[in-house]
Amino acid sequence: MLKRSNDFWKIAALLLLISSCSEKKKTENKAAAGPPPPARVDVFIAMAAPVAETIEVPGSLAPFEETTLQPEISGRVTGIYFKEGTLVNKGSLLVKLYDADLQAQLKKLQVQLEIARQTEQRQAELLKINGISQQDYDLSLLNVKNLQADIDILKTGIAKTELRAPFNGKIGLRNISEGAYISPQTIVATLRQVSQLKLDFTVPERYSSKMTPGSIVYFKTDGNSQLYKASIIATENNIQETNRSLRVKAVASQQSNNLFAGAFIKVQAKLGENDKALLVPTQAVIPQARNKKVIMLKNGLAAHEIVTTGVRDSTYVEITSGLKAGDTVLISGLLTTKPGSKVLVNTVKQKN
Repeated sequence: MLKRSNDFWKIAALLLLISSCSEKKKTENKAAAGPPPPARVDVFIAMAAPVAETIEVPGSLAPFEETTLQPEISGRVTGIYFKEGTLVNKGSLLVKLYDADLQAQLKKLQVQLEIARQTEQRQAELLKINGISQQDYDLSLLNVKNLQADIDILKTGIAKTELRAPFNGKIGLRNISEGAYISPQTIVATLRQVSQLKLDFTVPERYSSKMTPGSIVYFKTDGNSQLYKASIIATENNIQETNRSLRVKAVASQQSNNLFAGAFIKVQAKLGENDKALLVPTQAVIPQARNKKVIMLKNGLAAHEIVTTGVRDSTYVEITSGLKAGDTVLISGLLTTKPGSKVLVNTVKQKN
């Protein structure tokens, strides 16, 4: 037992000696290696240049006016006076419902009115010579006015048997035939004003203040690279809570055979322009929880600076504060470069 105990302590002492030698060797190696070499980075010289911020959002084309044509009353169709897919003028007769019974009542009332007027005129002459009382004359005049009112009501009923175009436009496919019995729920056809087209699109909430009536936007259709011009006419009066966006309507400034109502479009809006913006590449800006910063190169050392950004495009972003023209910022090695560390410039870039 004594011999085994001595062997154990000898082995433990040997392992402790080996461990001490290993730690000493690591320390000596670190001391010999010295500090890490400076990182090699690419830099960009901030310069003033023009920039414009443009957004592109999806949208759709719509007729300037659009409505479904439906009769005011129920009845049998006696006449259809339009051709599908043609242009019609405001007020033109499109569909006529049966009104023979109403026309007969109208003729009867017109005859009664003519007789009542003759009676009223005779009694007016008698009143002048005191041949009748004022009350008798007033009753005959009241009868004339009642008949005229009944005729006006009947004419209004007859007008409801006529379906007329509410505005100039192009009428679509009809859903009825002559002889069909229709009701106010029946959709006869759709009328669209296609002489002008509207744009319907939404923009993110942050750009809502830029969408003012009269502002110009541009759009293009899917599969067509040509840009068309449009003018904003109105915006919704609230932000949609579901997607935090604002609905905008604009009217196309030009017409083309390549533009059709209902087509998908891409709307481009310029939100801001600056001819002397201080620009840096977008990758030079490091977003933080409460601010943004860039890494500047000062006397060969890295320095972190808080900046404020403005207008941006796909490649560059405007710096409104925190930098001045001629400052040099890092555009590579941003995650590994610490404040105050030495850096070596690999390439120097600037905006052409």
